[in-house]
Amino acid sequence: MHQYKTRGTCATEIRFGLQNGKLHSVSFEGGCEGNLKALSILAEGMDAKELVAKLKGLRCGRRTTSCADQLANGIEQVIEQSK
Repeated sequence: MHQYKTRGTCATEIRFGLQNGKLHSVSFEGGCEGNLKALSILAEGMDAKELVAKLKGLRCGRRTTSCADQLANGIEQVIEQSK
């Protein structure tokens, strides 16, 4: 299980598993509970690189990032570290 400390969002941490390039057990600490539960359910079993491509750069209001963007950043970090 991986943990990623977020920056610039209401959620403070994201936890997720990455196995054979697929995401599982995505969960957020803090943030908009309903939206983040939905994001976690939708991300389950998805190809990690495909999810990054879809979520990278999404913004929340006037912020320069979002919880979805932070998830993409966390996934990218894990992928890079595993090379």
